[in-house]
Amino acid sequence: QVQLVESGGGLVQPGGSLRLSCAASGSIFSIYIMGWYRQAPGKQREVVADITSDGRINYADSVKGRFTISRDNAKNTVYLQMNSLKPEDTAVYYCHAYNSAKSNYPMDDWGKGTLVTVSS
Repeated sequence: QVQLVESGGGLVQPGGSLRLSCAASGSIFSIYIMGWYRQAPGKQREVVADITSDGRINYADSVKGRFTISRDNAKNTVYLQMNSLKPEDTAVYYCHAYNSAKSNYPMDDWGKGTLVTVSS
């Protein structure tokens, strides 16, 4: 099992920036996809961005051009640089590690989340 620990959340004004970090530990092996999800009050969880071990990236349309996901495989860490933050970005942000159930090292693990609040 993989343990994921997020950090970097907090309170920021609209237009500000934050960088989230997620450190993975445990039975890591080769994590195929690491991603960031978020859940706002009254909303369902949604994917924000994810990145494969070989660098392929997907972003939600709502964050394209503002957020940047990156991954340091040597450190087993994924980052989310969030710029031009908006109040609607307010949510609990969760780190996710995924390998297919058909892979040699299947996984579907979540961190406990870090709260990002964008407010003036």
